[in-house]
Amino acid sequence: MVIHIISVTIFSLLGAFQFVPALRRRRNRWHRVAGRILIPAGLLTALSGMWMAVFYPHPLGDGVVLTVLRLFFGSAMAASILLGIRALMRRKFVAHGDWMTRAFAIGMGAGTQAIVLLPGSIIFGSTDELSRTTLMGAAWVINVVVAETVIRHRARRLPSPNLTRMAT
Repeated sequence: MVIHIISVTIFSLLGAFQFVPALRRRRNRWHRVAGRILIPAGLLTALSGMWMAVFYPHPLGDGVVLTVLRLFFGSAMAASILLGIRALMRRKFVAHGDWMTRAFAIGMGAGTQAIVLLPGSIIFGSTDELSRTTLMGAAWVINVVVAETVIRHRARRLPSPNLTRMAT
């Protein structure tokens, strides 16, 4: 759990600055240096989250379906980071940004869950398994939808047809 807390703190705080355009400029090394910290932090976040989903004791209201959702989104986050690395190695910078945006959105799911679960807990109680699972899953979906909207919006603003959005 300590690894998860440290890695997600680094990933969320440092990762937010990766979206500042001035810090991603070609000659600014900050984005590269931060990325070398964020990639392992993001992978540790996803992997430790999946480990906790399987081995860590869960509170009342967490069931098998929620465990499956945690494993699915943890795997999707790790896969997005790996696909972002692959795109970077192929010098497909736009695709790299798309995959890392998806990974960040999934990683920030817990923050959205806190916001979504509060009214759900008041209405249904904090141990109602169906509402808890539905609301936690909805929080991840909300983040992914926002990420995809941002990605689509950036695609419309691309200055040159030579920039490709290919995933691989």
